[in-house]
Amino acid sequence: MIGCRCPVCTSEEARNRRMRTSAAVRLGDETLLIDTTPELRLQALAARLDRLDAVLYTHAHADHVMGFDDLRRFAELAERAIPIYAHPSTLGRLQRIFEYAITDAGWRRFGIPVVEWRPWTGPVEMAGHRLTPVPLVHGVLPAFGVRIDAPDGASLAWCPDCGGVPETSRPMLAGLDVLFVDALRHRPHPTHFTVDQAVEAVRSLAPRQAYLIHMAHDLDHAATEADLPDLPEVPAGIRLAYDGLEVEVTP
Repeated sequence: MIGCRCPVCTSEEARNRRMRTSAAVRLGDETLLIDTTPELRLQALAARLDRLDAVLYTHAHADHVMGFDDLRRFAELAERAIPIYAHPSTLGRLQRIFEYAITDAGWRRFGIPVVEWRPWTGPVEMAGHRLTPVPLVHGVLPAFGVRIDAPDGASLAWCPDCGGVPETSRPMLAGLDVLFVDALRHRPHPTHFTVDQAVEAVRSLAPRQAYLIHMAHDLDHAATEADLPDLPEVPAGIRLAYDGLEVEVTP
């Protein structure tokens, strides 16, 4: 955090150095990016990410959208428009913020983002995988997680900004191989899970494995992970995620 000299911000532990939360998901030969953080360029360089086949937005808060402009490089590399999936209200905000984006797939100069706006109101298919929006509780703006089901039966869900899971969304998060879920800090927050609340959500949803994401600088990685409980409902355990983490999801 800017101007902070707390033990986490001054730590030499690499896992305590956190950029804003995003994920690149390999779906067969294609790559889905979930959210474009303000650090997208740095994240892409660190991950050697040079191809995007689509971008999915969970919601329109600044820490999840302000890297949008860097999509122009991916469109340039691919020489085609990048599909953008989001709830219609999120698409509307993106279109207002980034009104200069081009939607003409025939545009070949690629000096600005070239995209296809695709409303995401129900399951869509990408590379044989099913992407299902999962409504979450997160303040006044609509926010969604995504459940991804692979052709081989593997499943994961990414729920980055979450202060609660509506009862109607719980069946969408059942039977997961891996669940990634918000755990901002220990102190209560009006729109994010605390670590204890996230652990309780993991316990009740019972994925095979779980990772806590979207942590603030309040949480030291090693100390927080050491305190995470062993949950019999989660046989492969619950861990704290970190920048650069790679997870292979298998059924």
